Amino acid sequence: MKKRYYPYSELIKDLNRLIKIIDKPFDTILPIARGGLSIAHILSEYYNIRAVYDINTIGYNNRDKLDKIEIFNIPNLKNSKRVLIVDDIVDSGDTLYAILELLKREYPNIIFYSASIFYKKTAKIAPTWYVNQTEEWIDFFWSVDLKDMEDDFNDR
Repeated sequence: MKKRYYPYSELIKDLNRLIKIIDKPFDTILPIARGGLSIAHILSEYYNIRAVYDINTIGYNNRDKLDKIEIFNIPNLKNSKRVLIVDDIVDSGDTLYAILELLKREYPNIIFYSASIFYKKTAKIAPTWYVNQTEEWIDFFWSVDLKDMEDDFNDR
């Protein structure tokens, strides 16, 4: 599978594009940890939303997809009306699908939307909004850059 490095400068451009296509209001941002955390932080600043909670999942071990998705750290959303779930990429769609199933069961009166920077059209579910379609493996700057700096640090 082809790999692509995704730098911070592209994230900022793509978040500006994402903001322009989001056309529904929301009062809560729910990033899927860890990939959605940076995105949620920036969107929460832009929209001035302080109701930012995270939900944790484990679906991959490095680049290997696990057989089952673990979901934990489920937030209390009882005061929310419309929740935007954010992640860096909707790859297989299994994670987003599982989270939506769980949250809709727990909170049937909440409207859930989803947004991601990348989406693979082979996913079982598409996010409400996305910026880029891809078939590549994306190496996000937050996963790569500090590791590159580690070599510099070890050389001291």
